[in-house]
Amino acid sequence: MSSTSLGKAINRGLRAAMDHDPKVVLMGEDIGALGGVFRVTDGLQKDFGEDRVIDTPLAESGIVGTAVGLAMRGYRPVVEMQFDGFVFPAFDQIVTQLAKMGNRSAGHVRLPVVVRIPYGGGIGAVEHHSESPETYFVHTGGLRVVSPSTPEDAFWMIQQAIACPDPVVFLEPKRRYWDKGDVPEGAVLRADDDAPRPFNTARVVRSGADVTMLCYGPMVRTCLAAAEAAAADGTADVEVVDLRSLSPLDLPTVMDSVRRTGRAVVVHEAPLTLGLGAELAARIQEGCFYHLEAPVLRVGGFSAPYPAAKIEDEYLPDLDRVLDAVDRVLAH
Repeated sequence: MSSTSLGKAINRGLRAAMDHDPKVVLMGEDIGALGGVFRVTDGLQKDFGEDRVIDTPLAESGIVGTAVGLAMRGYRPVVEMQFDGFVFPAFDQIVTQLAKMGNRSAGHVRLPVVVRIPYGGGIGAVEHHSESPETYFVHTGGLRVVSPSTPEDAFWMIQQAIACPDPVVFLEPKRRYWDKGDVPEGAVLRADDDAPRPFNTARVVRSGADVTMLCYGPMVRTCLAAAEAAAADGTADVEVVDLRSLSPLDLPTVMDSVRRTGRAVVVHEAPLTLGLGAELAARIQEGCFYHLEAPVLRVGGFSAPYPAAKIEDEYLPDLDRVLDAVDRVLAH
């Protein structure tokens, strides 16, 4: 094991997948010689060549459309949308072609394409560089949607996404690119059970007895900090669940936790209106009604365009807003 940043862990995962399978190709704007805006693909074009790490024109729809064609010919393309807000020119290709081709062909045509999207705020950027578009893709049948929160998960999950026979939207929490954690040296995913945990499962990252806190991606670190703060002042013993997979959801893990604690708080950066928290609240109400001691509460971004960088801290959920939700759910 070695201490590695989340961004470098994705780089190592991409490298391992490319070493293992010559059909894996990378495509995106500035991902080659530059190594990507966040340097996540740094050094890969040098080592694997311009035929496998391809700098594309600034045309997101063309990037995904080309990936669809390559996948039909047996390749496993991994495409990068340079920022979350730049994915929308490719939205039509993703939701009308990539997501539906398998069903349209009765399973005869599979499209193992990974769409990498750096997402979320917290880096002092403007609106089209700080958005959280996950529910657009979660709403679309035929897509898997995942988001790692740690370097170890990033390393394994990018390999699992590439190996998956279905199209995967791989959401990378950009403000966590520099967070460090232990990643195995020389590990390669040859079968799904090589990874520490299955691709579509949630993970309890902190056990607790009073409240279940459901989160993913950039908010996992924030929620863990809130849970430790609540424990330090004796407010509550908070269980933190990292969803990891947003579609499909690991509902058994979620339900098991909520049935034990009787209370749930969902935290995400995306706006609350029709965010993933709304779906989780509805599912928990259906599956845990007689175990709930309080309504399911949600903490998220506001239903407004992403603000100027100077005030993004007022928009994003922080420690105080999460702890306030814990206080409110315990007050019932």
